[in-house]
Amino acid sequence: MKPAAVKNLNLSILLFFLNLSLFAQALSPSQIDSLVEKTMKTFDVPGMAVAVLKDGKIYHKNTYGIRSIKTKEKVNENTLFGVASNTKAFTTAALGQLVDKGKLNWDTKVTDIIPDFKLYDAYVTNEFTVRDLITHRSGLGLGAGDLMVFPASNTTTKKEMIHNLRYLKPVSSFRSKYDYDNLLYIVAGEIVARVSGEDYDDYIRKNFFEPLKMTRSKLSIPEIDADPNRIDGHAPVNGKLEITTNTFTQIATPAAGIYASINDMSKWVQAQLDKGKYGEKLKDSLFSEKVHREMWTPQTIVRSGKWPYNTHFTAYGLGWFLSDIDGNFQVTHTGGLLGIVSQVIMFPDLDLGIIILTNQQSGAAFTAISNSIKDSYFGIKGKDRVKEYNERRLEAESREDSIVSQLEKDIQAQIKSKVPKPNPTDYVGTYKDPWFGEVIVSNQKDGLHFKSEKSSDLTGKMTYYKGTTFVVRWNDPALKADAFVNFDLNVEGKAEGFKMSPISPLTDFSYDYQDLDFKREEKE
Repeated sequence: MKPAAVKNLNLSILLFFLNLSLFAQALSPSQIDSLVEKTMKTFDVPGMAVAVLKDGKIYHKNTYGIRSIKTKEKVNENTLFGVASNTKAFTTAALGQLVDKGKLNWDTKVTDIIPDFKLYDAYVTNEFTVRDLITHRSGLGLGAGDLMVFPASNTTTKKEMIHNLRYLKPVSSFRSKYDYDNLLYIVAGEIVARVSGEDYDDYIRKNFFEPLKMTRSKLSIPEIDADPNRIDGHAPVNGKLEITTNTFTQIATPAAGIYASINDMSKWVQAQLDKGKYGEKLKDSLFSEKVHREMWTPQTIVRSGKWPYNTHFTAYGLGWFLSDIDGNFQVTHTGGLLGIVSQVIMFPDLDLGIIILTNQQSGAAFTAISNSIKDSYFGIKGKDRVKEYNERRLEAESREDSIVSQLEKDIQAQIKSKVPKPNPTDYVGTYKDPWFGEVIVSNQKDGLHFKSEKSSDLTGKMTYYKGTTFVVRWNDPALKADAFVNFDLNVEGKAEGFKMSPISPLTDFSYDYQDLDFKREEKE
């Protein structure tokens, strides 16, 4: 045997044993079970489903706890969980299929397909491409306009939403900065529908659910609600879990609408690890390897940082976050709905996939699990990720409690104060924001009340706080999104409009109060 051949053989043997050693360090299925159960208890999560894929096989898959604190039914491998923003990868994959077919390309102008698409800036409108829709670099702020589709009571139609995009003011220049959005993924879903000639939901079913035999995956809210084997979302309210309402409206499906089981998500993630290939001997393909590479190519720089791993870059691809973790290429996405969070992680070089589905909105819980599993593959020992993330959670909740406690003290001080209080009639009226619609402020027996005409979830009592600012507490405390309402007064002391901001720093970013600017509607 030639020296080079011996050298190559020795190298292959070395790599084989290195991989074997690496795999041997992985948490065993029983250790993963213990980890999940500890995490659920620590973070008060009623139910979970976890899968680990390795080398083309299911290394671990199990379900834990109950679907709902109401029914007490156990989670099983076919239980539907909301995957939330992990839906975005399906939307980009659908676009990728249309690219493969030559029906569009990533840099096709959006206005070529949706002529009525219009953003605040005319230049940006004219230059905006399909790629821009799915890479979070539009110039719009974090979660801009989400209140048109969130929470789920909102009645804004898709046509109205697309029209209203023109009223959202940018916070940065076009393609210069990362800011996560949902609405432009809804537009991307409309691109899929118009180019394919099929309804978005039908397209996803036919081109992904059916070929991958994802028989328990659904996109229709009525079908999901009627399914007997689905989870309820849960959120802690005053130290006790409560069932949450639905999160997004049906038009938001391309951004966050899929519900799927751990069985089905395992099939989807395995197809991703196999570069879109599936079926017997991987002879079938969802999309080309060229499209697959493009989806996993950095498009928008997010940030760089070392915590909690040695990470040098983080970027957004097409429907996926991309980064390096201790020298390993990581492809990942999380998803969050009211009372529900999910996480998908892939390490292509290790042929490793991790899927975590939950029915409680603690992101710290799934991160503690996934990082513990990652640690075992990276040979990192001595880290208690459950303790670490619980301490961070408690610290954040302590800050929130401090803010809310001080707010209550200030309100009580105002009530007891002899300083004249505002005249409620000066604030009564109908106010309108260009994209959110009308809000009615009425004076009832117990004081002022806030009611959104398009989003009935955003209804609640208003309490005087300071100056021209009131606090509105929504009737559903599980929303965890109470807000300040700061009025602008005219020279006669009458309210002409108001702006809003969240009280808690932990309020979900989809409550984009900062983008609202209400003006009083004059009576005709």
